[in-house]
Amino acid sequence: MILVDTSVLIDYLKGQENRKTILFHKLLEQGIPFGISNIIYLELLQGARSTAEFDTLKEYLETLEFFEISNSKESYENIARLNILCRSSGVTIRSTIDLIITQIAIDNNLMLLHNDKDFDHIASVVGALKILNNLDFT
Repeated sequence: MILVDTSVLIDYLKGQENRKTILFHKLLEQGIPFGISNIIYLELLQGARSTAEFDTLKEYLETLEFFEISNSKESYENIARLNILCRSSGVTIRSTIDLIITQIAIDNNLMLLHNDKDFDHIASVVGALKILNNLDFT
């Protein structure tokens, strides 16, 4: 299963074509299951420019599967540990939200499709974060 980050969905919904939106389009064409989290849902809805756009986006997003942190207290401790691990490895993460999304992917054993270099930096330190770079699952 795949967790699709805000960075890909925003580009896709804006009609931008890049390596990650092309990969997302292929994922859709092949019917590969994917989902989002409540934080990704929030980020996307915050980007709506009107009530009508908000309502349309909300209606679409509510059809997706939602993934969340599996064990609240322990998972939040793990998020803090991720940050410490990254910092001690010389990797500065600009957003706590990216660390939360990382933990959601790890907790649910999901591959992450993103277009945000912070996730690549996190994955270089955190082996449990699996990044989707192509649809070859073999």
